[in-house]
Amino acid sequence: MSFTEVISQASPISQYLAHREEIDEALHRVLLKGRYILGEEVEAFEHEMAHFLSVRHAIGVGSGTSALEICLRASKIGPGDEVITTAHTAVATVAAIESIGAKPVLVDIEERSFLLDVTQIEKMVSPRTKAIVPVHLYGQPADLSQILVLAQKHGLAVIEDCAQAIGASYKGRFAGTWGNLAAFSFYPTKNLGAIGDGGLVATDDSALAARVRSLREYGWQQRYISAIAGTNSRLDELQAAILRVKLTYLDRENERRIAIACRYSEALSRLVHVPCVETSRKHVFHLYVIRTRERDNLQRFLRQHGVDSGIHYPVPVHLQPAYAGRFSGVGSYPVTEAASKEILSLPVYPELSDAQCEKVICAVRSFFGDCGNGRSV
Repeated sequence: MSFTEVISQASPISQYLAHREEIDEALHRVLLKGRYILGEEVEAFEHEMAHFLSVRHAIGVGSGTSALEICLRASKIGPGDEVITTAHTAVATVAAIESIGAKPVLVDIEERSFLLDVTQIEKMVSPRTKAIVPVHLYGQPADLSQILVLAQKHGLAVIEDCAQAIGASYKGRFAGTWGNLAAFSFYPTKNLGAIGDGGLVATDDSALAARVRSLREYGWQQRYISAIAGTNSRLDELQAAILRVKLTYLDRENERRIAIACRYSEALSRLVHVPCVETSRKHVFHLYVIRTRERDNLQRFLRQHGVDSGIHYPVPVHLQPAYAGRFSGVGSYPVTEAASKEILSLPVYPELSDAQCEKVICAVRSFFGDCGNGRSV
């Protein structure tokens, strides 16, 4: 079996080409206006995002990591405080918590969904705990009802990490609208991706929104006067203009991701563990993640046959060199550690054609056929 093309795991260039004329027109419009930071495009995009999510406030910032950091700071979390989050996430989640001097407290994941195991949260709560940061991983929301019950019981803030879940929903309501604050990322490969970095904070709380707006620009409440210690994290006009174009296509493109995921699951469920979509949740498949003990061999085989894949994430945060000694070692989060050795992200993006999807399926099937029928997943 051979392929004449390499099918990317993600393809930001395909996203640009799909909307090239509109994006180029938007960029030209911004360039001619001559204002490139926090202008009309950012304001319009914030309004459109608030409308999309049905929240009162949406505030553009420089990146998803910065969005999470600013959410924490707006919640007055800082040195000596503890923040509970998942052990299985991009390192950005933990980096944001540490950047404000707080201590990340990790919780293991559910084996089927890879999401934060809510049954383990309460035992990690201490007098220093100030917030829970559920990560809506791969495009599926965490169990927000149970998280909110625990947060209310212990007086904790809930800050949703929605970097991978724009458009996903829980019990019919968008991820990012349940907690006190939510952080979104517009990294180029995201379901709503910029052509560069970008992020956004969403909230219904007007006081928190005012703090976020101040924090993103040096703590200013009036220009050049810092009322609080802030930072520089501003969404630029060019990225806002690009995102405005892409936002109009987001629902349709998320549905395409879901259709691709359904086709994969239908074709591959007897060979590998396919994604589990939990009850009352809409999964928007930022990533389509399978699981198999043959992961490394399968990835090599796919690469040889023109199919790119990814591992999200190969080394759990608590085992990464930068965090040595700050978390418990090997064996502390067994479900996360086992998953990190077996997960593989297959290509999924709206521009992936039906023919390309079938080639991915054919390649996976060929691997297991070459290895013998009935091999354990």
